[in-house]
Amino acid sequence: MRNILLTIGYDGTNYSGWQIQPNGITIEEKLQRAFQRMDGSIVKIIGSGRTDARVHAIGQRANVVLDSSVPTDRIPYALNANLPADIVVKSAKEVPLDFHARYDALGKTYRYRLHTGKFRDPIGRNYHYHISDELDMWKLKEALETFQGTHDFKGFMAAGSSVKTTVRTIEAIDVQSIDRNTVDIYISANGFLYNMVRIIIGSIVDAAKGKITIKQLEEALKHQKRKLAGHTAPPQGLFLEEVRYLIND
Repeated sequence: MRNILLTIGYDGTNYSGWQIQPNGITIEEKLQRAFQRMDGSIVKIIGSGRTDARVHAIGQRANVVLDSSVPTDRIPYALNANLPADIVVKSAKEVPLDFHARYDALGKTYRYRLHTGKFRDPIGRNYHYHISDELDMWKLKEALETFQGTHDFKGFMAAGSSVKTTVRTIEAIDVQSIDRNTVDIYISANGFLYNMVRIIIGSIVDAAKGKITIKQLEEALKHQKRKLAGHTAPPQGLFLEEVRYLIND
């Protein structure tokens, strides 16, 4: 038996998220089928976390305990031969049997892409959030800095999540202009709550539009009030970039 850590990339446009569910095709389901087609393996795939419908990944991680004769370095090739073009296994690494992709994660980085301009981009529509209104980029960056550090993010979490604590630490924030209409926002933290990134993005967009104030965002953080925060940004602009562990890649 080997415990294999996978690095996975996918275009989430055509999927109902990561986790297997009764209604809708998911990334996890496609991976399970690929393992079965590889050599008949029936496996349980443990993802580092769930991504929602239409959310993408550059570096999703998952581990699987595998009883197979396929060499570890050949597993990506064997799986990719049985995966659709919008999902790819980038690497496979043997890790200790007690390794857990979710519970051993030290932190993650997400990227969110904003696209501004009068007209939507029909080519990139599945990979960014189009905003036709003009954004005050200075105010957007100021709003974003509000979230740096350790806070209780209960006010920036969607309903329906059961977690032991809603305190998280945002370790790094970066804003990169790709071109005159496109901005990438990187957020790294020791963990994220359900829809936390999308609510943060929606909030800073509302602040950059002048719909809410920085003071309101500070109050939403202080009092954990969801109604004081901004809207939830759509899923297609969100990318899971990286999941970090103590083990060396």
